[in-house]
Parts: sequence; C-alpha cells; structure tokens
Amino acid sequence: MISRIRGELLGSEIDRVEVLTGGGVVYELHVPLSVFRRLPAAGSTVELRTEYVVRDDVPSLYGFLSETERGLFRLLMTVQMVGPRLAMSMLSTYDARRLARALAEKDVPVLVQIPGLGKKTAARLILELADKVRDLAIVPAGEGPANQITADSISALVSLGYGFAEADSAVRQAIGDATFESSEELIRHVLSRRGRDR
Repeated sequence: MISRIRGELLGSEIDRVEVLTGGGVVYELHVPLSVFRRLPAAGSTVELRTEYVVRDDVPSLYGFLSETERGLFRLLMTVQMVGPRLAMSMLSTYDARRLARALAEKDVPVLVQIPGLGKKTAARLILELADKVRDLAIVPAGEGPANQITADSISALVSLGYGFAEADSAVRQAIGDATFESSEELIRHVLSRRGRDR
C-alpha cells in the first residue's frame, strides 16, 4: 500500500501533479483544488499523503497535503452515492475543515453549492457522516493548548445538549472576549452567559 509519496514536484495542473521520487519513479496523482492552491513551485520537494482507488478496473492515486484531507476523502468514499470524482469536487469547493463543518452543522444550502452534489446526496452525506466528521470540524487549524481547549469545550457542550452549530458559535464568541486556561473555565463562561441572556 502506498501511504505517502515524497519527491520533486515536476509539474502540476489544476487536478493532477507529477512527483519524481528518489528511486527515479514518477507518480501521477489527482489532487483537489484546495491542495493544488497550496503546492510549492515546480522543482520543490513535496510530500503527499496518498489514497489508492480502483474504479471500473482503472487504478488512480489521489494526493493530499494533510491527514485531515485524506481522512475526510476516505470518509466521503464510504457513502454509497459518492465516488472519487464527487469526493474530489467536494474537497475542491471547500477546504477539509469547512466541508466537515458544513456536514456537522447539516448545512444543506452550503453543500449543494458543490458541483455535482444535489439535495438527495447532501442529505445522505449528512445522515451518514455528520457525527463522524465532528472532530474534524471542531479542531481549529494549528496545534497548541488553546486549540485543544476550544475543541474540548465544543465537544463537552454538545454532550450537554447543545446543537453543534450553537456550541461552536458560543465557544468562538467566548474566546473572542477573553483568554481561558482550561476547557472547564471556558464551559462555565458559556453556561453563565447563556443564563444571563435568558
């Protein structure tokens, strides 16, 4: 199984790239537009996480810059009505975290903006993936304690009965007002604010 490919980026088009590995093998990989926009210049070293897919006896290799992108691609492909072409269209229209948020928030109007994705398929995606992509949606880009506090707080509020969109909005509003040392402190702030607003 090919998990990653690292080498020299020979060239790129909007939907595919060629990478020359140290062993002299050139791989062609399909990439979504969200990945294409972030690729380095030709001649640079690049490392892509890969997914190997065979459809109608035709093998194809798909490339992503982050594990989040590859993981979401794999999840999308588990839905019966979604093939690699539609999955790539979804990841070309929105970056991985924005797409995950749309699924978690069950935002059909956002999803149907994707070329080739109708309301029926959007509803199926939400039904099967809304809960599975929640972690991808709530973890902010980047690393560090502040990001983990935000993610933990949203998860905790959802478990307390908040809707995902409501919890996400409340936490992001709170962290815009103050700095919190722990998720417990942030959650208490959100709950107290909700009590004052009622």
